[in-house]
Amino acid sequence: MKVLVVGSGGREHALCWAIAKSPKCKELICAPGNAGISDLARCVDVSADDVAALVALAQSEKVGLVVIGPEAPLVAGLVDRLEAVGIKAFGPSAAAAAIEGSKGMMKDLCAHYNIPTADYERFDEPDGAKEYIRAHGAPIVVKADGLAAGKGVILCRNENEAYAAIDHMMIEEAFGSAGAEVVVEEFMTGEEASFFAIVDGEHALPLVAAQDHKAAYDGDEGPNTGGMGAYSPAPVVDAAMAKRIMNEIILPTIKGMARDGTPYRGVLFAGLMITDTGPRLIEYNCRFGDPECQPILSRLNSDLLELLMAAVDGKLDKVKLKWSRSSALTVVMAAKGYPGSYQKNTEIKGIDNAEQIAGVKVFHAGTVKKDGRIRAVGGRVLGVTATGKSIAVAQKRAYAAIERIDWPEGFIRTDIGWRAMDRKKTKKT
Repeated sequence: MKVLVVGSGGREHALCWAIAKSPKCKELICAPGNAGISDLARCVDVSADDVAALVALAQSEKVGLVVIGPEAPLVAGLVDRLEAVGIKAFGPSAAAAAIEGSKGMMKDLCAHYNIPTADYERFDEPDGAKEYIRAHGAPIVVKADGLAAGKGVILCRNENEAYAAIDHMMIEEAFGSAGAEVVVEEFMTGEEASFFAIVDGEHALPLVAAQDHKAAYDGDEGPNTGGMGAYSPAPVVDAAMAKRIMNEIILPTIKGMARDGTPYRGVLFAGLMITDTGPRLIEYNCRFGDPECQPILSRLNSDLLELLMAAVDGKLDKVKLKWSRSSALTVVMAAKGYPGSYQKNTEIKGIDNAEQIAGVKVFHAGTVKKDGRIRAVGGRVLGVTATGKSIAVAQKRAYAAIERIDWPEGFIRTDIGWRAMDRKKTKKT
């Protein structure tokens, strides 16, 4: 089978790496890809946002399956367009992808089907939103309704910060049309976790859980990012909690969406708050997380391509997944200045040397290959991933690998995995 993967990040490198291992994959193409992906697949310079060009590429290449990494082309209807010309695609329709494309739609779905989440209200004008904030106080959360490249959620410690967030989104139009409507919701407390399920419209198959680190700097300080690292398993999601998440959140969601005429197919990513009373949904995403995808796929012993095809063909009930007992941890190397402005086209050396350490794989994100050299062109640039018998072993290997990478213009967090490590220390005491 010829497979086309859409995207250029670390998530897409991990997807290509796992798909390429399948004996069913005869040829792998990626659009647009990156320097690391080019070692596994034929990269084609077509933007992940160019729906028409991607459909034309899939047709001309006669691909058997398109796997879509980022959310934007899913929300824009790439799956619908591909299926209309008879090409199979892994991912939700535009109507189903609205579960990420519209936070208001997601919250309304939760309210209608009694899925545990934060109390909320939707607003399309700023005065009403500010009145709601005055009535409910702070801390409180303000979210742009639409896609905002991961930057549309503001945690407000006091009412003035919340008012400023409303102005930033609705008056200053910082996120364009994505902030024309906002969701204002209750601030939840607990421990965050990422939970993924593969869905075929009717059946859902859970993957292993993960936790990521959103803040830019050690100690969860600094601005939020797309993710500075992740690890799996997530100790906060034990077998009993995973069962609750499936029964209380995932299954009611897919049953409700099917009932509403928008059946969900693809990967459903639940961002969760694990509270004293159980799991509550923070938000849904309609694609794999990045960087969570990297440690999760590093633990998957089953054929990923077979799994994706089973979801597309509605046969997930016949699939049983096999997982490694090992732990996996990813540390993101980002360009200095990220998530703000940063220098581009800086050279990275030593990746091959880093991968000589047992259990280490370096996934590329914002890289290109020029004149045989690897150059950084994005904010999050590498995902140094390691496996080991425990989170502690995987962490040690990942940071040892980073020591071998020569990239003075990059920076990392030095505490990826701290929640899991603290939990282990607490159990010992």
